[in-house]
Amino acid sequence: MPHAIEVPCISLRDFDARRLEITEELMNASTQVGFFTLKDHGISMEQIQDAFALSESFFALPDDIKAKTAHNGKNMGWEKNAQIRPSTGADLKESMMMQFARMEGMWPSDDDIPGFRARAEAFMFPVQRLSVKVMECFADALGLPTDTFTEATVDPGVGDSQTSCRFLHYYDLGGKGYDPNRWRCGAHTDFALLTLLFQRPGEFGLEVCPGREFVGDHDMGNTWVPVEAKEGHIVCNIGDQLMRWSDDRLKSTFHRVRLPKPDEKKGPRYSIGFFNQARSDTIIQGPGGRYPPITGGEFIANAMKRDKLGDAKDVRAASLSADIFVKHATPFTRPGQLVPVVG
Repeated sequence: MPHAIEVPCISLRDFDARRLEITEELMNASTQVGFFTLKDHGISMEQIQDAFALSESFFALPDDIKAKTAHNGKNMGWEKNAQIRPSTGADLKESMMMQFARMEGMWPSDDDIPGFRARAEAFMFPVQRLSVKVMECFADALGLPTDTFTEATVDPGVGDSQTSCRFLHYYDLGGKGYDPNRWRCGAHTDFALLTLLFQRPGEFGLEVCPGREFVGDHDMGNTWVPVEAKEGHIVCNIGDQLMRWSDDRLKSTFHRVRLPKPDEKKGPRYSIGFFNQARSDTIIQGPGGRYPPITGGEFIANAMKRDKLGDAKDVRAASLSADIFVKHATPFTRPGQLVPVVG
């Protein structure tokens, strides 16, 4: 891919009046790059800032408190250094994953963080409503019923939603040497339909590598395009489920979070990902039938086999590994070709 490629920015201003125009812009971005950013989307800075404040409060807790809601193997709960990429080792991060259903016993208690669930859901529901608007545009453009992806992802009350919101904390690297072959987050594609990512200005590192042709394609080029974190902008990307559902028209693109360069901020990095995922029993199959049908539950089970994540016992015991930071690390250098992991 040429170096001149850019991640498009799409305004949702006057959405109803501009729906056809917006749909065309979404399709152009998603068939060519697989990533785009949204502005004028209706989610206020106050809502975004409160979600980040809640995330920081959670990750500031001692590990034994966070481990009360350790990852349960169903894409819910807290994990630390437990997401493994075969070529790069553990991602240098921790995360807290939340869903709309099946979360009994998985919410941090009010004794540890008062009002955590209420504040988290006050952010999650507006993001879900925004996601639906975007996914309806994709359904229309693909010639599917408008509510295809709404029905596919939004829980009607039966508890089979797999959509998740993920608070992410990348560790403070200030004053530390680190192995230049490690990554804050190794190269991967998402296995969702559509991801919405919130970043904070000044916290660098997200890069994308367009060029993937089909769902099973794990090759990538050597050109990585940075995605700047801008206040109020939401970074969006197509996931493997939607790439398959579109018969490969929409591209699920490899992305990663690199370590800071010598002249960049080395403090902590926080982001929030919202992953719209097919409900457990939803059938995923594109209009042209390029791939055989598969349920949302089967799709995620297969993807998580490829994306290693420690179980609850491992998560409770996890701490920063001694080989992550080194006393006399060399300056940041770009490692060789990665073996990507889906998920």
